Amino acid sequence: MGFFSFLGRVLFASLFILSAWQMFNEFGPDGGPAAKELIPKLTLVKKHVSAQLKLKLPDIDVKQVVATAIALKGLGGILFVFGQTFGAYLLLVYLALSTPLLYDFYNYSSSDPKFQGLLCNFLHSVALFGALLFFWGMKNSMSKRQLKKKPATKTTKAA
Repeated sequence: MGFFSFLGRVLFASLFILSAWQMFNEFGPDGGPAAKELIPKLTLVKKHVSAQLKLKLPDIDVKQVVATAIALKGLGGILFVFGQTFGAYLLLVYLALSTPLLYDFYNYSSSDPKFQGLLCNFLHSVALFGALLFFWGMKNSMSKRQLKKKPATKTTKAA
């Protein structure tokens, strides 16, 4: 069972690790294609939040956002492979912050061609988030169960 658990973690984390590697290779002086995709989405979010809170938000450096995403996905994926709950936590943070930002299907009408693709990707990320929560819950319940177990004592009979 241990091998299949490790293999499952490797396959799951490969999605994040390979994505982080690709973003790292494409990262340039302008932040790469990821930054170009994020600029209009961050601008829209900033405008919406500023209007709701009625205060001016500071400018967000998109290159820093991309670098943070690379770090969260890369480090989180590597730690997750080795069964670390902190790796799952980093991936959860990445998904919680990036999913509503990247896959903003709610800004489109259902008749728009982009709507279906964004909704599908959004649901895919939500499923990954759920799998990480499941892993985190299983890891925590196993450690609690192991604490409850008392070590077995050997009794020897004198002859």
